[in-house]
Amino acid sequence: MSDRIRIVILGGGFGGVYTAMHLERLLGRDSRVEIALVNRENYFVFQPLLAEVVSGNIGLLDTVSPISRLIPRCRLYVRQVESVDLEARTVTLAPGSRPQPLVLSYDHLVLATGTVTDFRGMTGLQQHAMPFKTLADAVRLRNHLITVLHEADIEADDARRQQLLSFVVAGGGFSGVEVAAEMNDFLRAAAARLHTDRSREIRVVLVHSGQRILERELSPSLGLYAQKILQRRGVEIRLGQRLLTATGDAAVLANGERIAARTVVSTVPAFANPLLAALPLPQEGGRILVDGHMEVVGHANLWAVGDAARIPNGADGEFAPPTAQHATREAAVLAANIAARIRGGRLQKFAFPGLGKMGSLGHRSAVAELFGRIRLSGFPAWVMWRFVYWWKLPGFDRKLRVAFSWLLDLLVPPETVQLRLESHGGVQELHFEPGEYVFREGDRGDSLYVLISGSAEVVTTGENGAERVLTVLQAGQFFGEIAMLQQRNRTASVRCCTAMNVVALPQGQFQTLARHLPQFREGFESTMAERLQRDAE
Repeated sequence: MSDRIRIVILGGGFGGVYTAMHLERLLGRDSRVEIALVNRENYFVFQPLLAEVVSGNIGLLDTVSPISRLIPRCRLYVRQVESVDLEARTVTLAPGSRPQPLVLSYDHLVLATGTVTDFRGMTGLQQHAMPFKTLADAVRLRNHLITVLHEADIEADDARRQQLLSFVVAGGGFSGVEVAAEMNDFLRAAAARLHTDRSREIRVVLVHSGQRILERELSPSLGLYAQKILQRRGVEIRLGQRLLTATGDAAVLANGERIAARTVVSTVPAFANPLLAALPLPQEGGRILVDGHMEVVGHANLWAVGDAARIPNGADGEFAPPTAQHATREAAVLAANIAARIRGGRLQKFAFPGLGKMGSLGHRSAVAELFGRIRLSGFPAWVMWRFVYWWKLPGFDRKLRVAFSWLLDLLVPPETVQLRLESHGGVQELHFEPGEYVFREGDRGDSLYVLISGSAEVVTTGENGAERVLTVLQAGQFFGEIAMLQQRNRTASVRCCTAMNVVALPQGQFQTLARHLPQFREGFESTMAERLQRDAE
């Protein structure tokens, strides 16, 4: 390995981005050090303001900042992480413009992947509940709310209209309370401006398993205050209950109650990123165990920060909670420790008592608890909430945009314009011209192809570089099943002979069909066996 030291950070949330920012300040001008950050998106999301995207109080892009602007000397890889090899000290990234995985070696690895909202194994929720954690989730929810409002405006059947105008939110923490509050304000204001005023028919139900909302976050008095404010504004609260399942027409609670609704939002459960769960590392409660320096127990130069880690907090003897204020300060200590490890120096232990907690209740009200003893509620808390989060926004341009959006919010009603972002991740019809490759030998197997018209040849390359044509495919035949079934790279190339059209079935949908339709899978396995035998001959 070269003398260059590579620090790889996995994750673009508060922990990952702020670690990179502090590393740039400490090591950015050291020619021996390369800092790399891997994230699925090229932007950082300021999640505390995400609920306001739903209501339209701030613009879609006001909560995001380009990562390359925040950390200009850091190398950014906009890729999905596929695997981590701790022994080889490598990270494998998903293919990008070329269908080939990218392997990064590292000297220091920072795990900052956070948590995910995961409904796997929860019947009905995976299909019908809407998560609320990312910017895409916020945009999808906002578009959905506008759609059902318009549908309800023209629905003649009373029961059907009430179902459209009923909204269920699961989770009584800050995330669930804030999204329920913003939804309630937005829906009632938008419904009042429809052709027929439907604002009085809006029904927002907040479901929480505890005995009061915000019970883990705030003192009992502030939690009860928040509860009364929401109820006064028309939000129904179901305490001591949890969302059991959902259908396209209803939310079903654990006590058997069915709430007829076409909109179910769930802010729980939050699980560790599946990437972390697959690593052979000490974990507790889905979080990686680290020492006070944030180094993974038993693994040198392997670090974890933010929601991904269970970090001892020297300030109170407890473990640091998964909040943004803690993650940003953990990042500063972690960056200093990595720099000390590289340059030689004493490692610091993380200790931060926390400044307090705040949550918005919509309609210019909030609750705040500062330094464990100062409690604010109502309008003063809302002013404090907005000022603190505005001040924490990274970048002066972002602060300016959000301030302008908030000013407009005071003067004009929120917009109800949809931003439709259609997904192209399903079945696609593709066209190829002679000489073009559908895929090449060694590429990742990501789709099954059905030839609709034209022809193609299957070719492979021998050890001497000579090309051999295995077969010619005609309309009605399919190809690409070997890599899909065996989940490996392509064993041959497919090249267009005459202009052709194909239908591409993505791997995820193929695997779903193969898992639930035995005859579907058996048919492809039979063809695969015949082709493998023919190729061997």
